[in-house]
Amino acid sequence: MAAPLEFQGATKHFGSQVALDHLSLAVERGEILGFLGPNGAGKTTAIHLALGFLRPTAGGGTILGRPFGDTASRARIGFLPDSPTYFAGTASGAVELAGRLNDMGNPQLRERAKSLLAQLNLSSAGKDARRFSRGMQQRLGMAQALVNDPELLILDEPTSALDPPGVLEVRELLRAARDEGKSIFFSSHQLSEVEHICDRIAFLDKGRMLRHGPLASFLEDSGRVEVVTQGLPASAEVFQPYRLYLSESTDGFLHFVVPVKLQRALIEQTWTAGGELVSVSPLRRTLEDLFVAWSGEARDGEVPDK
Repeated sequence: MAAPLEFQGATKHFGSQVALDHLSLAVERGEILGFLGPNGAGKTTAIHLALGFLRPTAGGGTILGRPFGDTASRARIGFLPDSPTYFAGTASGAVELAGRLNDMGNPQLRERAKSLLAQLNLSSAGKDARRFSRGMQQRLGMAQALVNDPELLILDEPTSALDPPGVLEVRELLRAARDEGKSIFFSSHQLSEVEHICDRIAFLDKGRMLRHGPLASFLEDSGRVEVVTQGLPASAEVFQPYRLYLSESTDGFLHFVVPVKLQRALIEQTWTAGGELVSVSPLRRTLEDLFVAWSGEARDGEVPDK
């Protein structure tokens, strides 16, 4: 069965500028894939190609088994742009308009709109969506994207401008959508949010995909461990080779963050000197650490294996 969204060597030039360079990437059924990269990396260009707003210079792809831009597939997609805009009218009117554009009718549409607005805390919103706060407009855009019960969600910065309760609301909606078997593809600079909900990530810079794969595999292997000891002072001779790795000293406990290759020697020397080992914990990397490192590789011209 074809992937709900697949880029197949998608390339886009704007004059001499290469906005997207041979992107090949598939979003599988029932997963959340985070599409990451610095400003200008090509993320929005890729989304606009998939939706048919732009035509590729070379390559292309499929969406729900049809070529990019296929009109019939749009009723099965939910899309949230980075900065949604609205006509004059109520929140319910905006959501119902999105539903009618996807061939939905009442009473199903009215009930669906009412339910989504309640979930997103918009039931008592004012009468003119143009005057809503940025966060309220973002939640309203999410309701529009979900109203037609889409198979595939494509979201450009879905949690931008949201306060913490709004972020939690959107997070739960996306998790519920994934649990129902929907596929979700979204770009974001909210890296902590990506860590909370994504199954896989793809990292783009200067139009080229530098990394992609399961999020957990990137975060788990930092190559460092935290070793906590007690019973010996930080000034003990045994710790002199590890002074650079001492991260904290409190109430007799010493916390060392060392490369994996040094952990055994540190532990054995601590025991030999009469100290006690309290714990050894592998350290996880953060997505922020990885984002900075990968962006630096791109600036230095390195092209890593994917």
